[in-house]
Amino acid sequence: MIAKLLIANRGEIACRIIKTATAMGIDTVAVYSDVDKHARHVKLATAAVRIGPAPATQSYLRIDKLIQAALQTGADAIHPGYGFLSENPDFVDAANNAGLIFVGPSADAIRAMGLKDAAKQRMADAGVPVVPGYHGTDQDAKSLKTHADKVGYPLLIKARSGGGGKGMRFVTAGDEFNDHLASAVREAENAFGDPVVLLERYIPSPRHIEVQVFGDSHGNVVHMFERDCTLQRRHQKVIEEAPAPGMSDEVRTAMTDAAITAAKAIDYTSAGTIEFIVDGSAGLRSDCFWFMEMNTRLQVEHPVTENITGIDLVEWQIRVAAGEPLPLQQAEIKLHGHSLETRLYAEDPAADFLPVAGTLHHVDFPKNVRVDTGVESGDEITPFYDPLIAKIITFAKDRRAAIQAMSSALSNTHIAGTTTNLGFLSALVVHEEFESAKMDTGLIERHSDALLPRVTDTPVDRLLACVVLAGLYNWNDKTGWRLWGEASVRVKLCVSQGPSQSQSQGYGERESCNPSNCVHRISFAPNGTVRLLLGEHDDTRAQETSAQTGDVMDANVETGASASCASNGRADASLTLQSINDHEITFTVDGERRRVRYAKWAHPVTGDRHLSLKTAQQTHTYHVRNPLVADQRAQSSTNTVTAPMTGVIRLVHPVAGTKVKAGAALLVLEAMKME
Repeated sequence: MIAKLLIANRGEIACRIIKTATAMGIDTVAVYSDVDKHARHVKLATAAVRIGPAPATQSYLRIDKLIQAALQTGADAIHPGYGFLSENPDFVDAANNAGLIFVGPSADAIRAMGLKDAAKQRMADAGVPVVPGYHGTDQDAKSLKTHADKVGYPLLIKARSGGGGKGMRFVTAGDEFNDHLASAVREAENAFGDPVVLLERYIPSPRHIEVQVFGDSHGNVVHMFERDCTLQRRHQKVIEEAPAPGMSDEVRTAMTDAAITAAKAIDYTSAGTIEFIVDGSAGLRSDCFWFMEMNTRLQVEHPVTENITGIDLVEWQIRVAAGEPLPLQQAEIKLHGHSLETRLYAEDPAADFLPVAGTLHHVDFPKNVRVDTGVESGDEITPFYDPLIAKIITFAKDRRAAIQAMSSALSNTHIAGTTTNLGFLSALVVHEEFESAKMDTGLIERHSDALLPRVTDTPVDRLLACVVLAGLYNWNDKTGWRLWGEASVRVKLCVSQGPSQSQSQGYGERESCNPSNCVHRISFAPNGTVRLLLGEHDDTRAQETSAQTGDVMDANVETGASASCASNGRADASLTLQSINDHEITFTVDGERRRVRYAKWAHPVTGDRHLSLKTAQQTHTYHVRNPLVADQRAQSSTNTVTAPMTGVIRLVHPVAGTKVKAGAALLVLEAMKME
């Protein structure tokens, strides 16, 4: 058995592997770049080794440094996780040449499936159905256009070395082909150093269904049923589930048989996934699925398979790598229940899911579901790596119950400090087409308006923000006493619309300050009454709010404190505080008891006070500027171009001195699998 395992990865998957290895009594070695020095996976491992600066090309992609770290710590095996070098056959060879065990498939198997064109031909030769298209070596643009016309439109251009949507373009008509081809080739060259592409017929109403396979060095290959990964945006999976809804025994048998045939064709060992594209226009049929690619590694979505089979896939990987046969034969692997996984990202769904960097000031996950994560409160989401925060996984007796559990889990998740896709996920899991399993890969794009609702706060939300940010819940009649009238303070409460690109340098957030509801006056009367004047402004009649404190229950909580909001004499909202602890407020509104989660923090540079309020479906962020610090949020001039995200400039169109018109393309910026 392996005694010490080096994990050549970071974040969530490194933590996941460490958990199983530790349970098996195996010592673990973490590796880290400079920005990951205090990361969660470093804290969990038995030992940790620095491997370089933040850029992955100088750290997590350095084969020489990873091998050196394994040898110097006495590790006898390396687990690559997923991403980075997990499907790099040269890494496998380097590990084996150094006398180390590689926890994964052989280099030959990875090479066999590494290039999509060669892999499709090999699968076709083995009798596995493949999508019609062009997989040849002639890469002349005119020749490819000719082949595209023969395949027919719409079609997909795919980088043969690609994955996760990189180097992939959807072409609806022939006159679009050349521009999309150039973009796909450029992205493939930058991402993989391989500009070769292939062409595939586009499948209508496509569903993405994959089969988990597992092989050992003794000739055994089994499947662990299927996963449905249809819900995607930009060819990136958003929600995965197992088993696939609508799957009959006949179709499952045909698909899993094809997957095992594919794995056996390359003498596959360890965990792998055979991905199929499925025509779902008339339900799942045994003659309407085609091989798309094989992922020769552990998948991000492997937890849903673990739930429905009761098998720890990482443990199987380690045992098979050590030379053991598969722990179970096919007949012993049973399917039970239903499992869902949602990927929680630091990204802005309203801005085409652009990745977002920032500090996770508060991280709170539900306790009754599985959460695989690599972050803790106070950690940074940097622009250097994938912005995955966590995978939230539910398991229940059937699909409906698993969806209900997921909706509840998302409602009880609170991430404060950066923009996330949490609200988007909450809307997606209860969308009618998803709940009824009438879905294809275009669902998210078709229903983007419904899935990206405007986040709107209420007077109650702003009352709570004033209460927390001004510390009104600690007010009482002794500290509120004044000899002459009321004491008051003006507070400019701003609604944050998400982090700006300069936030990482400490320059704050984009904000929305409507003059009629932004400036508030908080008054403290001699009798202990707290008055909140909402929306005080020179040109606007103030809305008047009063709060009356009561007896102190403990140092941080008061009972009976009430606040109400009135506009032109009409009561819009009122609330009575019940309790406030570190991260939760309980109150009543019109006799209805409610609870919201909250987190507050001060900006390290400006000193601005920030607050995040998490209701069941929405997260609202407010902040109060520090009046003692000069405002550093200078407006950009009209001649300044600001990047919407951190990325790499791949192409600059105009040369110096060129006159450009509004709307003209200036440059191409690449980040997180998109241009």
